[in-house]
Amino acid sequence: MFRISYFEFRIWDSKNLKDFNIIEKKLNIKFKNKELLKQAFTHRSYLNENPDLYLAHNERLEFLGDAVMELVVTEELYKKYPKKSEGELTSWRAALVNAKMLSGLARELGFNDFLLLSRGEVKETGKAREYILANAFEAVVGALYLDSGYKACANFIKKHLLVRLPEIIEKGLFRDSKSHFQEEAQERAGITPVYEVLKEWGPDHNKRFIIGVFLGKELVAEGQGSSKQEAEVVAAKNALEAKNW
Repeated sequence: MFRISYFEFRIWDSKNLKDFNIIEKKLNIKFKNKELLKQAFTHRSYLNENPDLYLAHNERLEFLGDAVMELVVTEELYKKYPKKSEGELTSWRAALVNAKMLSGLARELGFNDFLLLSRGEVKETGKAREYILANAFEAVVGALYLDSGYKACANFIKKHLLVRLPEIIEKGLFRDSKSHFQEEAQERAGITPVYEVLKEWGPDHNKRFIIGVFLGKELVAEGQGSSKQEAEVVAAKNALEAKNW
């Protein structure tokens, strides 16, 4: 098996020497396959300027991490709150795994210092960076799952993410438009809303999405945003108005 040395685990990106051993120590995680951790921080734009880099970008890890994180959170909520309804648990889960929560957590954990970005993306500090951070958090979960398995992921997510749940419940932070529409749809129609991308356009750093929210085969409303998550929230808000809920 190919092993990467300590010095190979440090990567130069035109400005900073990024030492991923530091983020391992900060997260109290030791990766067996160091390349997985590095890949989790590699944005697609970085490869455009560094086509010879032997690693892929982090989008597949993000896809995997998103699924693992949702399962861990769902399992924990199901076990700890046996008397809560599906609608309440779904709202809590949505508040825990949304982009705003994940990007804030990634920022607190110092992920900004380890992102591998193009020169153009490095200059972005607004909403675009928030989604890059959220995606990196999901990618790290995906990398950890491949490297160390489900239990390690569960421990990581409980330690850093699930500890935020009491504050979410106490402050009612779970009551966004998307959660509200899902609760109403399940109670009134017995259907869980489904969100689908109807259209997307623009370069990677400035994407736009139109999302449709469906109840069964019925397209209830559409929403537009600079990310899928943002467009889904707008679609849910429009759906609440359309249904007069």
